Amino acid sequence: MDSREARIHSIGNALFAAVQHHQPTPWSGTRAWLHDRGMAWSMADHDLQLHLFRFIDALPGLRTDQAVATQVGEYLAPVADRLPWLAQRILAGMPAAPARLVAAAVHRGAHELAGRFLLGSASATIAAAVQRLHQDGLCFTIDWLGEAVLTEAEADAYQQAYIRLIPDLVRSTAGWPAIPGVPTVNVSIKLSALTSRFEPADIAGTSRRVRERLRPILRLAQHHGALVNIDMEHHAYRDATMRIFTTVLEESEFRRWSNVGLAIQAYLRSSGQDLADLAGWARQRGAPIWVRLVKGAYWDHEQAFAAQRGWVSPVFAGKAATDANFEMQTRFLLSQRDWLRPAIAGHNVRSVAHAIAIRDELGLAQDAVEFQLLHGMADPLKSALAERGERVRVYCPVGELLPGIAYLVRRLLENTSNQGFVRAGFLEHRSPSSTSELLMAPVPQAAAPAQKPAFANHPPADFSRPDHRDLIRNALSEQQEERCPLVINGSSIFRDVQLVSRDPSQRERIVGRATAATAADAQAAMEAAARSLPRWRDTPWIERIACLDRAADRLAADRWQLSALLVREVGKSWREADGEVCEMIDFCRYYALQAARLASATPVDVPGETNDPIHDPRGVTVVIAPWNFPLAILGGMTVAALVTGNPVVMKPAEQAPVIAYALYRHLIAAGIPASVLHYLPGAGEVVGPVLTDHPATALIAFTGSRAVGLGLNRRAAEVLDERDHVVRVIAEMGGKNAIIVDASADLDEAVAGVVASAFGYQGQKCSACSRVIVHRDVYDIFTTRLIEAVRALQLGPAEHAGHLVGPVIDDASQQRLEDILRNLCTRHRCAVALDATALSAVGSYVAPHVFIDVDPASDLAQEELFGPILAVIPAEDLDAALRIANGTRYALTGGCFARSPAVLARVRREFRVGNLYLNRGITGALVQRQPFGGFKLSGIGSKAGGPDYLLQFTLPRTVTENTMRHGMVGDRET
Repeated sequence: MDSREARIHSIGNALFAAVQHHQPTPWSGTRAWLHDRGMAWSMADHDLQLHLFRFIDALPGLRTDQAVATQVGEYLAPVADRLPWLAQRILAGMPAAPARLVAAAVHRGAHELAGRFLLGSASATIAAAVQRLHQDGLCFTIDWLGEAVLTEAEADAYQQAYIRLIPDLVRSTAGWPAIPGVPTVNVSIKLSALTSRFEPADIAGTSRRVRERLRPILRLAQHHGALVNIDMEHHAYRDATMRIFTTVLEESEFRRWSNVGLAIQAYLRSSGQDLADLAGWARQRGAPIWVRLVKGAYWDHEQAFAAQRGWVSPVFAGKAATDANFEMQTRFLLSQRDWLRPAIAGHNVRSVAHAIAIRDELGLAQDAVEFQLLHGMADPLKSALAERGERVRVYCPVGELLPGIAYLVRRLLENTSNQGFVRAGFLEHRSPSSTSELLMAPVPQAAAPAQKPAFANHPPADFSRPDHRDLIRNALSEQQEERCPLVINGSSIFRDVQLVSRDPSQRERIVGRATAATAADAQAAMEAAARSLPRWRDTPWIERIACLDRAADRLAADRWQLSALLVREVGKSWREADGEVCEMIDFCRYYALQAARLASATPVDVPGETNDPIHDPRGVTVVIAPWNFPLAILGGMTVAALVTGNPVVMKPAEQAPVIAYALYRHLIAAGIPASVLHYLPGAGEVVGPVLTDHPATALIAFTGSRAVGLGLNRRAAEVLDERDHVVRVIAEMGGKNAIIVDASADLDEAVAGVVASAFGYQGQKCSACSRVIVHRDVYDIFTTRLIEAVRALQLGPAEHAGHLVGPVIDDASQQRLEDILRNLCTRHRCAVALDATALSAVGSYVAPHVFIDVDPASDLAQEELFGPILAVIPAEDLDAALRIANGTRYALTGGCFARSPAVLARVRREFRVGNLYLNRGITGALVQRQPFGGFKLSGIGSKAGGPDYLLQFTLPRTVTENTMRHGMVGDRET
């Protein structure tokens, strides 16, 4: 052991000895001792811990005594046999027990637990708490909880909480002896709570909005000599937080101010570079800042978030790696003491001892560093450090106890983690001889190589990254008007009769012009496709599959240009456009994988006989695509047909021929023969009848309106004399999708999920939420928050990242929706109607509308409108909600927000739709993960992106051969 390690162990052992001295006992601190025993008991059983914490998380949403009593049983019944005897007896007798008594007991216990970690919200309570800390020789920082800000009113309330808090704290601490260079009043702020639209992709707009509310707080802190810390939150907010922090502190009124700090999370791989950048920036600015070095509180979230998107995780894979990085950054911080004033935050004795050892090694004074610990955690360590003369600051969250439950659950999970130091070092009361393990230098373990799955969704863009923002901006700036021919049998045909594609955000901007096909062109394309069938059918599967793999590679390489084209041609936001490109890549890769499985279908042989399953193509396939997903839906249907051996005539939407032509070029360049794939832009009424009625048509793959889809199905069923087959129709025909909001729902999640599902891409998705069915118990509060959240939406051109709501597809759609809305506003109660008047002068904009108290039998609640229009429907109970949700002719997507396990189980069983989403938005299905499609009048055929989708494009055959020769049993020839 080298001298530094010996010093760390010496300091650590001394701290552990002091910690043991301050541990609560049944005699010296009964409540603290009981709390620790309760935590130790709950953590001993992972399942029990999980059920307890899930109930704690659900508790704030339970608004009646009966709801509390019911859900105690729902959450804890599965682990009842592991509860203490008294709790088992209460659960067993709960159906007969008065709900009021059960709820009172639950709330009392929850408030006591929450009070361990949170200070409450009353000024007198906060003042008394900081006085107690001062008497114990401890400093404080106050954090007003406010993590789920959905409206501008909520952001204003968060700001005003600090405007009141800082003077209150100054009065509460008046007369306290000053600590040289360290303000007495210290507060911590989350920037995301200062705006309802904290959008990492729009850093400039987000920074502007946040700084408007942040400046008054900073001015007040300057005036009172208080210190303001900016907390770091999810990794997606990191760049925006750093940008806002540095930008506001470069403003003239704050440029020389040093009583300001920023949290840096050591579990982030980028933390070392972040600290180096901060040190350089502070030096250039000419004034130091404080840095709170933390390990990080969102590790599980960051790991899961990255895994869901296929991104490299931004956090270190294990605790040891995080601990090692924490020590490395501690050394750096202390070496930059002139510009970065260190606050070492955490409960790990090894980390604390390491910081003290490095401080001594560098010859710094004891007050060169302070230690910060969470309120309610590791109190013996606080006392031990204070006895040593260290400056100890307690991080104190304040706010309403039950609404602060999200914070509380995170703290509890940290507290009881199998790897957590608080558990190992304090709650388990290890013997002094075992503390040497806890003081060992962290040694990161090499991660086991991850097994690559057969298929993985293409990772979406991360627009919190500046390089991704720059790439799409550059692609948008490079967009030029394109001229697209129609292409039959490889021959490009240009004519003066054209489809003109306009940018719906700015109708004067022409995206491109495409030659409009005639009926004769459609006839020629069908004949060419029919001639190519035998050769393409007999092309080996492996060659067709290779074409799809190459197409995926080409699409991925052209990702940003394709995304920019979708933004321009159909008015998609950056994320919506990128998501569609990724979906098209996924279709290519997934259908290639599924085709390989069809190609290698297992024969069923018996002695003397072989039985070979064969999947032949159906024949010439007509693909008719919508404008709302002009790349992914058009492309998904097309490549499914191609890989199974079917020639394709590709008829794109009239509003989006340019992106379709880009797809055509990529598929041809990937090796699809020009004789097999034909690009036929044109008016549906001109070319549609020729394509669907041609004798060679074997399959029609369609996505669009119910009327057209049913018409195609009816027409296909009429067998023409010249056909020797029945035309197969695959049709996706829309939805009237509902989200149920139960009385037990987390309303923060519900409001955000409904707004995103209803108004993402202007409500122009087949899966969009057009009905939200709300339990009466939460109807008023949900509706109020929903209205304010919709009012906070920002409308504008799709090319700007800050606009969640852009234009509808074209002027015809705009006029149709405006006519509908004029009628609806006379017959229904409109609660929100944003103003799009100025925007409508330059583009095809329709303002989001929310109608409340809607009759579930009305046209508004029954007919697909395909625009930013939402109906809010009250339901007396879950029975009524399910009846309303199922009470349409559509069955595409649906959702439910609820915390009750029983409610979720029943919704899962009884809400009959093709794609059901629980406690999340109802749009954004991913290939393989959520195969997409519905039933009733929502669709005909199997789900796109699913394992049996390709089967619809094939004709299964079986070839049986007798291999016996005059009594001799022959083997299968290879």
